[in-house]
Amino acid sequence: MKRFVPALVAVLFCGGLFFGQDQSFLRVSVSQSTSLHRILIESSFPIQPELQKSGNVLQVRIRSEAGVSLRKNAFENAFIRAVGWKQETGVSILTVETAGSAFSYDTFSIDNPPQYFINIRPEGNFSSDRPAVISGREKESPEPGEPRRTVPRGIRTIVIDPGHGGLEAGAKSAEGTLEKDIVLEISRKLKKIIETQFAFHVELTRDKDVEVSLEDRAATANNLNAFLFLSIHTNSSFRKNARGPETYYLSMNAPDKEARRLAYFENTATELDESDSSNETDEIQLILWDMAQSAYLQQSSRLAEKIQAELNLLFRTRDRGVKQNKFYVLAGVACPAVLIEVAFLSFPDDEKKLLSSDFQDRVAQAIYKGLVNYIRDYQE
Repeated sequence: MKRFVPALVAVLFCGGLFFGQDQSFLRVSVSQSTSLHRILIESSFPIQPELQKSGNVLQVRIRSEAGVSLRKNAFENAFIRAVGWKQETGVSILTVETAGSAFSYDTFSIDNPPQYFINIRPEGNFSSDRPAVISGREKESPEPGEPRRTVPRGIRTIVIDPGHGGLEAGAKSAEGTLEKDIVLEISRKLKKIIETQFAFHVELTRDKDVEVSLEDRAATANNLNAFLFLSIHTNSSFRKNARGPETYYLSMNAPDKEARRLAYFENTATELDESDSSNETDEIQLILWDMAQSAYLQQSSRLAEKIQAELNLLFRTRDRGVKQNKFYVLAGVACPAVLIEVAFLSFPDDEKKLLSSDFQDRVAQAIYKGLVNYIRDYQE
């Protein structure tokens, strides 16, 4: 267990919880899906870009002080030919050159951290199946022994975590329905929806019936520098009338007896309970993991609220609310993170719905809608 502490300290330093970074920067990334080409501008300071389109060129002007570091990630894109920065007095200018002048665009932003999204949609006969334009510096070969990147630069990643797996079956209904099977199907459907509708890469912590440690689930998100982390579960209760969805974000203190029972059940795979770990070591580990997520609690809370609202509309049940709990799988993630208990396998009507592929599609759509609302509305 002790081996995790130095590694986590490194994550915290790299992730920005402890750093002395003073230099202001603007960084641009480019990504694409089937019909959408996205430009993401990340900044170390609040920005309010002004956009102007002229022919096949879109110019983005951002007020900035002298000395701001202008950065650009390499990218491959079928419609966006080039992006380039230049600095003038009091303003940084991003020029975007496209393959044609027939396109529309819209924007949205997130305040914390400052991120500005430009969605470009080609019009007319343009096809995204055309060969991609490769721009930016040449891709570097990995050092010997270094794993190759699996996500192109400029693509943001959402990690979906289907709970349990392998010998860890999770909740089990009276009829024998297993949580691990239901949540894997929902996660696959959610991944497909997001990648179809958004210019995001989606990574599953497991894509088949295998056991994955809670540490490795969190590490997947951190290694990919994930934008969001969604852990999908189904619930169970000794209360026969317990039904409907619940959405959680992190708290290191379970608030009541039933919440403590749920946290214990979801955390049974954690290595924090290994017999060779002392109580003191466990406490240090919990504090470090808690610090990794604490910087994102406000965003995690808002994300949980948006998802819970959409699931409430789907299930048409009493709102069980957004809650906090001591889930280790959330504690180690250095990005906004929530755990979604979709419904109760212990409630026969919920179980019947969850066994339906059509209803699983509707659950995935509801979570996706909550995600969209979070991205669009967070700045408010």
